[in-house]
Amino acid sequence: MKANRIISALIIALALAACSKESVKNLYSSQETKIESLVKSLISADETGKAYSVTRKGSQRVILADGLGDTLKASGTVKFYYAGFTLPSASIAINNLFDTNIYDIAKQAGRDTTDLDKFQPVTVDLSSDKLVKGLKNGLIGVRAGEQCYVLFSGKYGFGSKELGTIPANSALAYALEIVEVSE
Repeated sequence: MKANRIISALIIALALAACSKESVKNLYSSQETKIESLVKSLISADETGKAYSVTRKGSQRVILADGLGDTLKASGTVKFYYAGFTLPSASIAINNLFDTNIYDIAKQAGRDTTDLDKFQPVTVDLSSDKLVKGLKNGLIGVRAGEQCYVLFSGKYGFGSKELGTIPANSALAYALEIVEVSE
């Protein structure tokens, strides 16, 4: 009798785990659909008609202004300004900003702008610095001077980990201004 209860409990636990995995899979699929819609919206909103997107390993990069020179390789270093947003919908909203080193965006979001040291470009070595997979994949191929967005589902973000104001499994968008690229 006790063995039957244990087996029943295990079966229920496995069923719940399978449902949970399926719901996360559905969430990521829904996020990817919203990202596709946002990509189309960003491209169609470009008045110059020069915006385009590049997809790489789960990340979409929407290039608004092309850069010049060498492209960033997986082993390279990049210096950039950024604004990071959660994407609970198919739009980028200032109230979903979770971090930035762009003064004007911080000011618009009502963030503290008194410490100007916060508003310097960051330098990242892709071969050794730990970035979320979606951002790293989206950065590969950028050029100095490029202005772009990198968007990806929670699958390529922080996954099931909640990080500060970023809810678990959140789709993310980064607005980027690339300053420098080197190998």
